[in-house]
Amino acid sequence: MKIDTGIIGGSGLYSMPGFEQTEEVVITTPYGSPSDPYVVGTIGGKTVAFLARHGKGHRITPSELNFRANIWGFKKLGVERIISLSAVGSLKAEHAPEHFVLPDQFFDRTSGRVSTFFGEGLVAHIGFSEPTCHHLMGVVHGACQQAGVVSKLGGTYLCMEGPAFSTKAESNVYRSWGMDIIGMTNLQEAKLAREAEICYATVAMVTDYDCWHPDHDAVTVDQIIATLVKNASNAATVVRLAVEALPAPGVCSCNQALKNAIITDKKTVPAETLNKLEIIVGKYFR
Repeated sequence: MKIDTGIIGGSGLYSMPGFEQTEEVVITTPYGSPSDPYVVGTIGGKTVAFLARHGKGHRITPSELNFRANIWGFKKLGVERIISLSAVGSLKAEHAPEHFVLPDQFFDRTSGRVSTFFGEGLVAHIGFSEPTCHHLMGVVHGACQQAGVVSKLGGTYLCMEGPAFSTKAESNVYRSWGMDIIGMTNLQEAKLAREAEICYATVAMVTDYDCWHPDHDAVTVDQIIATLVKNASNAATVVRLAVEALPAPGVCSCNQALKNAIITDKKTVPAETLNKLEIIVGKYFR
């Protein structure tokens, strides 16, 4: 069974409606356990793997997420592209609740998170000036249009630490920098997916305006939950349409991200490190 595509579900999206022939797959990784078992099934006749980022019941905070285990697990399953769904706040009036943004840039405001598979005797420096797969993003944007979901192709996702939201001062600074949306998870996923040579695209689903907005204090939890439910329904449709439209993998260069990135003398890499990263770097050591 070949699994080309992985889906990461964010806040409000803990399962993927429309799956057929589903089964749970538990994967043990060198970095510990992923957030949840992977749910493998078919959408539109294509096999995909779904992972609830925060676990069933939303029990894992953004800072506690084992990003390496999550991406390593997808790589172990043979996934070659990931569509990541994420609830975000809007930093611009034009990105209204229920709109989707497909960011092509990230800005890191996290601290202390592990964002690389490398170290322990093996050094690699990936190119990350364009952190998402433009081809995959184009397919997803087309799916948004087909589904009738208002979406923007491009924009900057500011990744904050959390779990608390921004202060008003921080929110206004981020706006002055030109940031589009704010979330807590996707930067690390994008970096690790690039190191794993997996195409990656974020579908940022706007739930509300960040605290800069004058009407922010009027937003209730019930309203946010209602938006999450609507976004989840739209996301399921977009994912189905995108998966159906995806061509065979290999139309971009994401699967060669490490080709000129490994800088360590290969003869000096510790066997234990190479064993951990065999599924990622093995082809460059054979």
